[in-house]
Amino acid sequence: MDKTTIIIVAIVVLLAAGFWAWQSGFFASTFKHVPIPEGIILFYGEDCPHCKNVEDFVSQNSIEDNVKFTRLEVYYNEDNQNILAQIVDNCKINSKEVGVPFLWDGQNCLMGDEDIINFFSKYINNEQDQ
Repeated sequence: MDKTTIIIVAIVVLLAAGFWAWQSGFFASTFKHVPIPEGIILFYGEDCPHCKNVEDFVSQNSIEDNVKFTRLEVYYNEDNQNILAQIVDNCKINSKEVGVPFLWDGQNCLMGDEDIINFFSKYINNEQDQ
């Protein structure tokens, strides 16, 4: 083999490896580090119907009178997307399986309106017990 053929083969192999790494998500696990707010975080998306279910429940039951939490919109806010990515990584959840609404209580990851409404429901019961 002459030098030109060896160089062409090497370039093709490197390009194929780079394409495979890109397609497999090898580079997708990198994200910009953004400080994670303390406390409970509710991630939501604008126009997300399941997020609206959670918001309606929170509003109708005055949940914010009993528990403080931070809302972070992730459809249009890249910093919030990066915070969510960091939390998902901590929870050992496949990022391709994550959706909103998503709640982080500092230890546990909850996803979906039902699980999050159940989480907030305990604050209604605590108020009634007092």
